[in-house]
Amino acid sequence: MMQPSIILLKEGTDSSQGIPQIISNISACQAIADAVRTTLGPRGMDKLIVDDKGKATISNDGATILKTLDIVHPAAKTLVDIAKSQDAEVGDGTTSVVLLAGEFLKQAKPFIEEAVHPQIIIKAYRKATAMALEKINEIAVRIKRSNPNEQRSLLEKCAATSLSSKLVAHQKDFFARMVVDAVVLLDELLPLNMIGVKKVTGGALEDSQLVAGVAFKKTFSYAGFEMQPKKYQKPKIALLNNELELKAEKENAEIRIDNVQEYQSIVDAEWKILYDKLEKIYLSGAKVVLSKLPIGDVATQYFADRDMFCAGRVQDEDLKRTMKACGGSIQTSVQNLSADVLGTCECFEEVQIGGDRYNIFTGCPQAKTCTIVLRGGAEQFIEETERSLHDAIMIVRRAMKNDSVVAGGGAIEMELSKYLREHSRNIAGKEQLLIAAYAKALEVIPRQLCDNAGFDATNILNKLRQSHAKGERWYGVDILAEDIADNFDACVWEPAVIKINALTAASEASCLILSVDETIRNPKADQGDKNGPAGRGRGRPM
Repeated sequence: MMQPSIILLKEGTDSSQGIPQIISNISACQAIADAVRTTLGPRGMDKLIVDDKGKATISNDGATILKTLDIVHPAAKTLVDIAKSQDAEVGDGTTSVVLLAGEFLKQAKPFIEEAVHPQIIIKAYRKATAMALEKINEIAVRIKRSNPNEQRSLLEKCAATSLSSKLVAHQKDFFARMVVDAVVLLDELLPLNMIGVKKVTGGALEDSQLVAGVAFKKTFSYAGFEMQPKKYQKPKIALLNNELELKAEKENAEIRIDNVQEYQSIVDAEWKILYDKLEKIYLSGAKVVLSKLPIGDVATQYFADRDMFCAGRVQDEDLKRTMKACGGSIQTSVQNLSADVLGTCECFEEVQIGGDRYNIFTGCPQAKTCTIVLRGGAEQFIEETERSLHDAIMIVRRAMKNDSVVAGGGAIEMELSKYLREHSRNIAGKEQLLIAAYAKALEVIPRQLCDNAGFDATNILNKLRQSHAKGERWYGVDILAEDIADNFDACVWEPAVIKINALTAASEASCLILSVDETIRNPKADQGDKNGPAGRGRGRPM
């Protein structure tokens, strides 16, 4: 007697399982790795991505590229997530983490096809990762914090290594110094939001400058603004969230009047309210008045007559940074403008930068803050410079908190590969092959660095294997000489935390993808049925 077929899932549900499903997921992840493969290293290429609105983004930052691509494959999204997490946690190494995950899966693919159980592969990968992390911690070089000059040179080298693979590689020393200066200005918590970045098109990249304080673009201003002084020493600063102009009433109100005098008294009352506000600000002793809301022409002229400076429509982020830097607090009314709610700084001035004018506060007593003003030709170029500096700032912050460094340029990967390959020979069973496959996967970083620079990868990798076998642990790819070199002596340094994070994230992602053996995709709801059949309104059928 035939058994009736049991239908569990909705009609049209797509379900695929077993080995073909794992192979399909691995292939999707390899396609993602191939998308960013050519962006790795100092000779990496850039990608031009145009979104649905026609906005062009030029970048070689792995996380930026994967964020802008609209990836729909569920397994491949895992690689996008690890690139984002690497970007948020460490700031750099986003392309490396995707390449490593793609290569781990590629090495596992033949074992899956030969029916090795995925859990055996996962167990071996986890063991290999733990051993690799132990080895990194063992061989990482720690820089003494007691010597400030040594620590500064460490930070500059780490920033320069991060910037060498970006568009601004030619100015990496200039920007490395600027980034280290910016991070050193912050307090011990190193908050990222206290470093403002302002972009001004025009000029050369070397015209970029670091302001040790708050700087923001001059806001829209009314007549009378030019009469205001543009420089003050130790001014008091009033921060407001309050309109200082005559406004049409928001509410519809009707007032019936019999004669002109009554109309005049209403107008006078409006003016009196405004002048009372302005007088209170003047009497508080504030010399610089910033407001999130507009400051009208009457108020601008009033302040100009009394040698005060004002700026309305200041962006919320700039106002908050000014408050954190100069002290005081943002007031919603002008009733209680006492000395404790006013901020202060050593010097306030308005300067011309390129085609824009900027308000600059320096010598801020309260918080340690700074602003980087970037110059450059094309808008996309300045945006990519900002992304590059963000990576370098994150690296410097990490290096200040964790003072251990390793050599970059594929040196640490080759050393780990040699260590794991030697260790695997002492293990019996399938794990020996799997740990050796993991070791081979680590070589993807130096191999890709060679491919992107146009070198013979096989030749250089053979030289590197020979050097590491002799015990020269910091030998990596030398891009400039098309050879191998001791990258520790060549100052190609990276914080060890980048490699630790990248290996952990790549290994976790590949184990996750290997452990999925079935994908069930629900059918999309049909648009026509969702709205129901057409009717005559009020629920009546046609």
